[in-house]
Formats: sequence, C-alpha cells, structure tokens
Amino acid sequence: MEYEKIKKHILNLLKEKLPEHLSYHSVNHIKDVIESVEQIAVSENVNDEDLVLLKTAALFHDTGFLYGSKNHEEKSCEIAQQYLPDYEYSQSQIDKINGMIMATKIPQTPNNNLEEILADADLDYLGRDDFFVIGDKLFEELSMFGIVNSEQDWNLLQEKFLESHHYFTKTAIDNRKQKKQANLDIIKSKLKNY
Repeated sequence: MEYEKIKKHILNLLKEKLPEHLSYHSVNHIKDVIESVEQIAVSENVNDEDLVLLKTAALFHDTGFLYGSKNHEEKSCEIAQQYLPDYEYSQSQIDKINGMIMATKIPQTPNNNLEEILADADLDYLGRDDFFVIGDKLFEELSMFGIVNSEQDWNLLQEKFLESHHYFTKTAIDNRKQKKQANLDIIKSKLKNY
C-alpha cells in the first residue's frame, strides 16, 4: 500500500478543489482525523497493516465533499474505489476502508474495532480543549448552508448532538468522555442564559 503517495495526491486534490466555504470539512479536518486515528490506533494495539488502512480511510472519509455534502460518505467510498487500486491496495483492503468511511455517517454505526476507531477519531474534538474553536468552524459552515440561523439554534443542535453521541473505543471513552461532558455543560449554561 503506497499510503504516503496517495496521501500527498489526495491532500493536494482537496486543497485545490474543496469549496472554500467549507470551513469545517477542510484539509485541516482531514489531517486532524488522521492524527486522532493514529493516537487511538496505537492505544488500541492495532497492527501495522490495519493502521495504514485506518489512515487511508481517514484520508478519504470526507473526499465526497468535492461533490457536495449530500451522501458524501457514499461518494467518498466511490472516490476511494477509484484511486486506491492504482496505489497497491487490494479489493479486500478497499472494502475494509469503505466500511470505515461509512461508519462516520451520522448516526454512527460501526461494526468492528477499526470502524469504531475511525468513528471516534472523526468526532475526537467533541472531547477536547479545542472543541469550541473547531465548533465555530462548523457553525460557520452550517450557517452558510442555512442549517442553523443563530447561535442559539447552534447551541441547541450541539446540545442534542452531544447528548446522543457516545464514543466506542475504550481509548476514546477514557480520554475524551469527561471533557465532552464538560463541553456539554458549558453549552447548557449558555442556553440557560438566553
């Protein structure tokens, strides 16, 4: 698997072609998810081949945004299928990668440990100190799409999302659950002040 080669190619493609109004679903998000996948995978004792598959799935998981936000996960799988055979990935490896990509679709329904790792990595920021910084980028993006119209709408959406979300891997539960709850508490106190 020629991961470094495909990574360079896909990141360049995304830099050139992703719509500029995507303030959250950006190259920075992809890089952040790859980094989170590596951290969780190491802690979950993932073998070397599976780690490459995970990083590849993280690399491709939002490439579907090149064609719009609707069903972007399915589109991301099609893009992975299109590119990966040329970079020495077997069909069974691509199938695993596509399973991981689909596990990031909300509501998340991962079917195995690798899918759980990518699902957790994709939403790792929910339980981090930079939650509000990253959240502001998503607020900006969703406002542009007309999905939220005010900060109060946004906080209500976040409250509902954080309450329904749960991490799957032991690593993410141990490292992110407590901070995610603290972030939710801050949102709840903001909503009380409206």
